[in-house]
Amino acid sequence: MKKLALLLTSGLLLSSCLRMDSLLFNPDDSITEYLLDDFDGETEIDLDGSYDLPDSTEHVFTLTSDLEGDLASIYAVYVGDISRIATDTVILYLHGNAGHLDYYWPRIKLLANVGSKNRFGVLAIDYRGYGLSEGDPSEDALYEDSDAALRWLKENGLTDDRLIIYGFSMGTAPATELMANKRSMQPSKLMLEAPFASDEVMVQDASGLSLPGSFFTSLEINNAEEIAKINEPFFWIHGTADSFLSIETHGEVVYKNYDGVYSTAYRVEGGEHSDVPAIMGYDAYVEAVLEFLEYTP
Repeated sequence: MKKLALLLTSGLLLSSCLRMDSLLFNPDDSITEYLLDDFDGETEIDLDGSYDLPDSTEHVFTLTSDLEGDLASIYAVYVGDISRIATDTVILYLHGNAGHLDYYWPRIKLLANVGSKNRFGVLAIDYRGYGLSEGDPSEDALYEDSDAALRWLKENGLTDDRLIIYGFSMGTAPATELMANKRSMQPSKLMLEAPFASDEVMVQDASGLSLPGSFFTSLEINNAEEIAKINEPFFWIHGTADSFLSIETHGEVVYKNYDGVYSTAYRVEGGEHSDVPAIMGYDAYVEAVLEFLEYTP
């Protein structure tokens, strides 16, 4: 009987692997073009016209991502004056696990309004398999796609001291990885919104079983471990009511493990996973981001 139970459990775990991995990757590739302001799909950030940006500062284009010879054309949007990247400070925004760039456009606009309109340049990408980007998503592809964005910024004159990296949800994995383990550039500051501690904690929370994460997923992401390698200033924001990535088992763990030069934390009361800027208040959110960006160690 015990042997039968073990066989049944093993079968369940093996069949669950793809389902657990899909918790991280949930792309929408159903679009034929990016609509940005004209997108009317579901978003939890609803901005009024005061946050609108000049059309001349919105640039949609493609980058080439090279994952050990596996080339993919991925889409990006840059908000700002590309000719001024050599002198501007730029935020690389790495989005969450669902949707595509249109879903995250209001968040990108918020960052482009920090301080004043287009005071900071903002670059965002669609990872492989998201939106119009080619290929299939994977952990390694996340890192390479994000590094392709860094290469583009470097080629356009950006220097490490003027680069900030901001990761939301799934995007906290490549943000933390690229900060802890330098690739094309070394960002000067790290910002994480609703980070997850590790793939193991994520799948254990989802499954309700205290078994090793490797039983459920092939992912090997550990933000809580990687954050300990980072010395640069760190901004953390998380909703206290996050039902997808619990602040207690994820965000607080990541924040506690940081031991760098400076950190600031915002625990947004009542905030769920995707509505933190709205619950906090857009003006308060923008001001918090500005205060961090202006901090000098």
